[in-house]
Amino acid sequence: MKRIVFLDYVRIFACFLVMVVHASENFYGAAGSTDMVGPQSYLASETDRLWVSVYDGFSRMSVPLFMIVSAFLLVPMKEGQNMWQFYRHRFMRILPPFLIFMVLYSTLPMLWGQIDSATSVKDLSRIWLNFPTLAGHLWFMYPLISLYLFIPIVSPWISKASAKEERFFIVLFLVSTCMPYLNRVAGEVWGQCFWNEYHMLWYFSGYLGYLVLAHYIRVHLTWSRSKRLWGGGLLMVIGALWTIYSFYCQAVPGEILSTPVIEIGWAFCTINCVLLTAGTFLIFSTIKAPSAPRWVTEMSKLSYGMYLMHIFWLGLWAALFKHNLALPTVMAIPCIAVCTFISSLIATKIISLIPGSKWVIG
Repeated sequence: MKRIVFLDYVRIFACFLVMVVHASENFYGAAGSTDMVGPQSYLASETDRLWVSVYDGFSRMSVPLFMIVSAFLLVPMKEGQNMWQFYRHRFMRILPPFLIFMVLYSTLPMLWGQIDSATSVKDLSRIWLNFPTLAGHLWFMYPLISLYLFIPIVSPWISKASAKEERFFIVLFLVSTCMPYLNRVAGEVWGQCFWNEYHMLWYFSGYLGYLVLAHYIRVHLTWSRSKRLWGGGLLMVIGALWTIYSFYCQAVPGEILSTPVIEIGWAFCTINCVLLTAGTFLIFSTIKAPSAPRWVTEMSKLSYGMYLMHIFWLGLWAALFKHNLALPTVMAIPCIAVCTFISSLIATKIISLIPGSKWVIG
């Protein structure tokens, strides 16, 4: 398959933003948390409040960008390919590295005392159920696997759907992304109650909406390059400001706060995050170069391995820039993210030179 150049740039950008998110989490995780934020949050100062809001808020498009890239490439399935062929091809690429890193995150941290043997044994015994204690970033793999499972099911419809029919689905998806805010204002709506979470638009919600959106952009959106650039820029700015402010207005420094409450606008399937993601993707889609520089293509190919391993590096750089050097937050967050990105890139590249490395880094 011929590479789609702008998608390589999107992958690299999204991979870096993931690391910005996790670098930022070191500045609002409650005392005693790991390098990633836990159920409770604590901001030490107004400065932390501002820069966590800006860096982390803008970077919340990272996961949806990965979802859109996957859907853009894979939906609908190729003609003549059946469900089982699709599953075999996709899962043989992502599952072996995923499982290897599950084991690594369950064992290696014992070497530097981050977990004890009891936690290691517990994590290993639960690999078939969920991600390890220190690998919270691997949550992303489960909705990605879910999308892969669903692609053969949705492909027959989406391959025949008109632009109008897809727009109808996308509109319902967009309404569903307003649900977190609607629940805040109006409480339980559209069939929700303490014994039923499956509201009226449940089946139009979640990452499936990004899948349909990606296909619509690829097949039906006929905007010119200029319109994509300016329209995408407007959507990105609106989405970014909304996403940043949603955290800033709730994150009160000096108080222990509920993470799900202050992160309501940072959920990946909220309307503001959709606007931010769609706008940014449209901007990238204006890249029309026939080929990318070799380093871009290479980095894009390594991005999966970089994502899998980056938490191993994150703590090292967070300790250096936040604690040892005590850089101001405005500098510390990007320094942690950039150094984590470079370390992950170098380590993944070295591993890629080993025969059979695809089973470790994809």
